[in-house]
Amino acid sequence: MRRSLKFLLRPTARQAVALTACLDDHRALYNAALEHRRTAYAKAKVSVRYGEQSAELKHIRADDTGGQGRWSFSSQQATLRRLDKAFQAFFARVKAGRTPGFPRFKGNGRLDTVEWPKDGDGCRWDSQPEHPTATYVRLQGIGHVRVHRHRPVRGTVKTISVRREGMRWYVILSCDDVPAEALPITGASVGVDLGVSSLVTTSEGEHLANPRHLAASADRLAAAQRDLARKKRGSTRRRKAVARVAALHAKVRRQRLDGVHKAALALVRDYDVIVHEDLRIANLTRSASGTLEAPGSNVAAKSGLNRSILDAGWGVFLMILSHKAESAGRELIAVNPANTSRTCARCGHCAKENRVTQAEFHCRRCAHFAHADVNAATNILRAGLALRDVAQAA
Repeated sequence: MRRSLKFLLRPTARQAVALTACLDDHRALYNAALEHRRTAYAKAKVSVRYGEQSAELKHIRADDTGGQGRWSFSSQQATLRRLDKAFQAFFARVKAGRTPGFPRFKGNGRLDTVEWPKDGDGCRWDSQPEHPTATYVRLQGIGHVRVHRHRPVRGTVKTISVRREGMRWYVILSCDDVPAEALPITGASVGVDLGVSSLVTTSEGEHLANPRHLAASADRLAAAQRDLARKKRGSTRRRKAVARVAALHAKVRRQRLDGVHKAALALVRDYDVIVHEDLRIANLTRSASGTLEAPGSNVAAKSGLNRSILDAGWGVFLMILSHKAESAGRELIAVNPANTSRTCARCGHCAKENRVTQAEFHCRRCAHFAHADVNAATNILRAGLALRDVAQAA
């Protein structure tokens, strides 16, 4: 298996300055490469590819030894590949008839990650093994940076990335051949229904609470953003206000991530087969505002629902659940969510009127009464086991 591990960096003041300069130079390289592509096509209708820009790197580095020349060649190639992927995604969206979104220039603070594609090429993980109580990562042009390694690293380190998040620096390791950690077999299966009032409701009737971290921090965020709006652009006070807003958002993100890790781990420990809805969250959270010619209805209510769905973190939960299930040797099944909340789990009658309220389900045919989310989770489990039987029979 391939897994990514994230550790906090503890750079010295001089190393922090060098890390910031590294990000700035890679951002300048990204913007220069983007301008090269734009100008070449605008002036001569010529499409510049990654290979051509990568070949020019050696000349750029030779002419700028104190700037671009001090960083790893392979990390600069990774930045050019990042731009190439942005163009590939742009053309794919054009071909699919979606909103294209042409690649944009990266402003100050808009490029916060630098990648080294291979351990040992411009970087080295655990670069000073003679220090048994501390771990270091060596980065070309920066030096040996101390790492707060809070967990062991298993497998083979393939790529190393450094990311800036607010005032903190992190190193991200992508490891291959990570051994699985299979959990004991339980023989149990469960269906899970994702919601807003409860993050997860199981077919066993268990409800895992939705902490609503963003809503809990809404007042502090609003005050910090109002304070930010009053600051003059380019001022030192505005930079500090931006850092305060970013720190609040980062805390909410960490709280949400911690909560979904715990919820996913609880399911993986207790069940061998976990069935969930195959949700299209981007479609569920699409704005209802419409256009000037055809304005939408209930825009404010839909906006609030979208915010609650994103605050719950369904997408993050499903991603982490899939990773933990794979590592633990559990089976994860995704089913079509259509009509799972309207169908009676006892008799199979499907009608909109069966869903009395958000929390109550009352079948109009057999009078079955249950919690609406538990009823939906039961239908999800039944659909998942049916798909599993079909797959095994084939």
